[in-house]
Amino acid sequence: NNETSVPQLLIRDLKFEKSLAKLMFSPDQENHPSKAPVKYGELIVLGYNGSLPNGDRGRRKSRFALFKRPKANGVKPSTVHIACTPQAAKAISNKDQHSISYTLSRAQTVVVEYTHDSNTDMFQIGRSTESPIDFVVTDTVPGSQSNSDTQSVQSTISRFACRIICERNPPFTARIYAAGFDSSKNIFLGEKAAKWKTSDGQMDGLTTNGVLVMHPRNGFTEDSKPGVWREISVCGNVFSLRETRSAQQRGKMVENETNQLQDGSLIDLCGATLLWRTAEGLARTPTVKHLEALRQEINAARPQCPVGFNTLAFPSMKRKDVVDEKQPWVYLNCGHVHGYHNWGNKEERDGKDRECPMCRSVGPYVPLWLGCEAGFYVDAGPPTHAFSPCGHVCSEKTTAYWSQIPLPHGTHTFHAACPFCAHQLAGEQGYIRLIFQGPLD
Repeated sequence: NNETSVPQLLIRDLKFEKSLAKLMFSPDQENHPSKAPVKYGELIVLGYNGSLPNGDRGRRKSRFALFKRPKANGVKPSTVHIACTPQAAKAISNKDQHSISYTLSRAQTVVVEYTHDSNTDMFQIGRSTESPIDFVVTDTVPGSQSNSDTQSVQSTISRFACRIICERNPPFTARIYAAGFDSSKNIFLGEKAAKWKTSDGQMDGLTTNGVLVMHPRNGFTEDSKPGVWREISVCGNVFSLRETRSAQQRGKMVENETNQLQDGSLIDLCGATLLWRTAEGLARTPTVKHLEALRQEINAARPQCPVGFNTLAFPSMKRKDVVDEKQPWVYLNCGHVHGYHNWGNKEERDGKDRECPMCRSVGPYVPLWLGCEAGFYVDAGPPTHAFSPCGHVCSEKTTAYWSQIPLPHGTHTFHAACPFCAHQLAGEQGYIRLIFQGPLD
């Protein structure tokens, strides 16, 4: 009986998970669950459906978990050295001490030394593969299936793009700052970078292409609404956007907002956008196991092609890039789901406009893919809707949320995109409700 098979599967899985947990944890750990490392949250790169095209390797992957470090490595500002030449600045900036150098002119550089902070952990993100970078991020090319598609692009992501500082004590607040420290523990803001003295005599500045952040309203839930994009400075202050990404003139300071990340905050590094999910937020998010159960449930209902009468099935999560012969296809203008067929003009190819045999509406005809990256879902609803024009399928609330989010694109434009493949959304809404035909028997 198809209707009971999915819940029974889940019960069996839960029993298996419990017995597995007993094997994995020593009795000591089981009695003291607090020994498990504290997770601050995860960063998930938009445009990847669960893993990088050529697989996740080392520090280069589609999602990165931030755990409490065995020993604190955070830093905080201490001594400020003013009115020295760049040569003298180099002498001050000790390789064993973190510092930020602000070059004001050929004659003047301000160096702010940073000292160890035992209450925080620091994580650095950027394009560089040097050791100070914890999470290596490269430019996202919409819909690219392999890293070779991305190699020719001149990267706009900074080598040391930003840093996230997490409090080691509850509530484990995470804050974001523009720029990361290099291998010499330095951040250099050259003559051309936007920089200024603050009212209390401190220095601050912006990086070339900037680090933008958007906090959603109502958290990351089915009631979420897009927030406003802001720029974060090197010292973590919040500003309205510059006219273009690298304009010399900074935006206005936004006094009543902070650089504190919240569940669902988006971080844009000019070439890649990251979603921040807190540990609590992830605990409420559907798991890959849940998505797999939903896939099995749809397939157990045996949807059929209304023309060929063949049974359709979503391929397993592992085969998420290869079109399968049972793969469901959809007409994006009406949402009618079919199996692949190639009638009409033989010149027509996938994705070009085709006429739906059910309702005669003309539009693109594309294969459907399940959204496998659970962190992008705002709820645990069934996969009933698909993004247009890419055909990634997820819950209705999830498609509705992402279709409203203006994501930075290039140096001064914004557009909504599919979180699973980064394709710009098309059509009136950017997504469509799927109309499946059940079996006729």
